[in-house]
Order: sequence, then C-alpha cells, then structure tokens
Amino acid sequence: MFVGVGASRVRDIFKQAKEKAPCIVFIDEIDAIGRQRGAGMGGGNDEREQTLNQILTEMDGFEGNTGVIVVAATNRADVLDSALLRPGRFDRRVEVGLPDVRGREQILAVHSKNKKLADDLTLADVARRTAGMSGADLENLMNESAILTARRSKTATTMDEINDATDRIIAGLAGRALSDNASKRLIAYHEAGHALVGTLLPYHDPVNKVTLVPRGQAKGLTWFTPSEDQSLVSANSLKARIAGALGGRAAERVVFGESQVTTGAGGDLQQVERIARAMVTQLGMSDVGCMALDDGGMMGPNYSEEVSAKVDEAIRQLSDDGYKVALDIMTDYRACLDRLADELVETETISGARLRELVAEYTPVPEKLAAV
Repeated sequence: MFVGVGASRVRDIFKQAKEKAPCIVFIDEIDAIGRQRGAGMGGGNDEREQTLNQILTEMDGFEGNTGVIVVAATNRADVLDSALLRPGRFDRRVEVGLPDVRGREQILAVHSKNKKLADDLTLADVARRTAGMSGADLENLMNESAILTARRSKTATTMDEINDATDRIIAGLAGRALSDNASKRLIAYHEAGHALVGTLLPYHDPVNKVTLVPRGQAKGLTWFTPSEDQSLVSANSLKARIAGALGGRAAERVVFGESQVTTGAGGDLQQVERIARAMVTQLGMSDVGCMALDDGGMMGPNYSEEVSAKVDEAIRQLSDDGYKVALDIMTDYRACLDRLADELVETETISGARLRELVAEYTPVPEKLAAV
C-alpha cells in the first residue's frame, strides 16, 4: 500500500538489533519476501524486491561481527534468491524433518502441560500412535482431544479421546452410522478383506483399527500402523500393500460374486496404480529393468512405445499378482472373513489387538517382518 515501507522496516529492525547486540533476528516464512528476483511484473522495482534488496544490503557481511545473528525459516527453500543463500549471509542450512518417536513424545509433553491426562495414558503410547505427524499436527491433536474430553464431560483425557482425535485429524469428521443393513454388511466385508490380508501378510503394516463409522468420503476405514522409518521400503512391502489394497475388492467378489462388486474399491484401485507405477517407472522393481522413466508431463513420455507397452504390462502384472494373493486369502480363510464381518456389523469398530485375536482362532498370525 505504501511504497518503500518494507525496506524501511528492514532498516529499522536491523538498527534496533545492532543497538541491542548481541541479538538474534528471526524471519519466519522468508520465501514471502525472499523469492528469486526478476520474476515479478514490476521490472525489478516492485515492493517485494525492494524489501529483499534491503535485506541483502543489511546482510552484506562487510561490517564484520556486529553481534547480530539472522535466523530464517521457510518450507520453500527452492524459490529463494541465490544471493540470499550465499555464504556470508546464510551460512548454514538446517533441514528440520518430521520428529521421530522420541521427538514426538517431547513435543507432546510441551502441548499437554495445561491439559489433564488420565493416569493410564502415557505420552510414549501417544507418540507411537502418531508416526508421521509434525509438531503442529501434535498440537492440534492434543487440542482436539481436550475438546472431546470436555464434550464427554470427562475430567481427564484418555486414549479413547486421543484415538478419536487422531481419526478426525487424518480422515475428517465422523458421520452417522449406517442404518441400511445390506450396505452395512457389504462395507463390513470390504473392510474385513483389507484387514485380513494386512494381518496375514508378514511384510504388510500391522492393522491398528477397522471401523464402519463413515469419515469424509469413506464409508468405512481400515487403519494401519506403518513402521517408524518410511524412507526405505522393500519390494516385498510394496507388493503386500498392493495386495492389502485389493483385499476389499477380493472380499466383495468371493462373498457377493463378480457381478456384485461395487464402486467402493475406486480409491483402492487408484492407490494400487500409484504404487505399481512407481515400482515400474521410478524404483526399478519390475522386469522392465532398473531404470527411472520420466512420463514427460505435457510433452509425453520420453521413452518408446515399445517400452511404454512393457510398462503397462508390468503394472498390470503387479496388480494381478496382488489381486490373486488377496483372492487366495479370502477363499482359504472364508470362515474367518465371515467372523470378522459379523463382528464389525455388530460392534462397528474392531481394534487391531481384537482383530488378531479373532484371526488367531482360525490360523496362526505371522510375525511382522521388517519392511526393509
């Protein structure tokens, strides 16, 4: 609104910092003013570039040690101006990744200081349940848990509130339970299929919970607990995930017949295609070969039609193999599938521990193997 205000404020901030040295200047979301110059419409004279130029001038490094340390944060380091990143201005770049289980426990301790927790609830249990969450996610989780605690007129937050808040953050608000018995039973078999395959395949992530409570667009959900480190995943684990994703469609086919399969597997099929395509074109986990193939975006793929046909065939083969594994499990353990579906219809939610108890009545539950 007022030309030059940004640069003036920068000068004022650094002037105050030098007067109060030693001092730390922290700039959050620096990509808002530190983007690469020359990309705007103002010919290099727009307000944002003037602000950036003033920051560069203040951080030129010619004055020696002034006792002022500048720290900045961004999640878009790729768009920052190269002059801003040179040694002498920002000397170090520290990437802050998602916290591990110990880090999550310490973050949860900070955000639970003003909240009453049940005696049997430990932050270590919550940390193990929340793999992949950031600090902001964990803060949101504790706030949502406190809200649920108040709504239920409880004096302390229990694991039930933590689990329900986690489900709400990840999948959205819970909807009304299904009243149509036919639809409810069909969805129960679909989710039981996912859970049964995930439980009986040693390389699949363990099942955390199966529920028929609708959330978002999903009529039912099967939650899995992935291992802590997802940076390295084996081919066996990816194939197990494909089979697990197709477990719902396989259960529908075995129980209701080929002509009665539903659209409920639409999201599962998209997930299967993404995993299989990545295995073939990016990870070298197929007969196509150990190569990374770029789809080329709008320009089209950068490989021949012959290779394209091989890619399509390899993707289909991975999908068909996973579907066969799921179908075999549904056929061999049909009685167990029926038992899981019946309990789901009755209780609407089954915990992972209860699921493994039921499966163990029909067949030994294999020990989970490392994904890598």
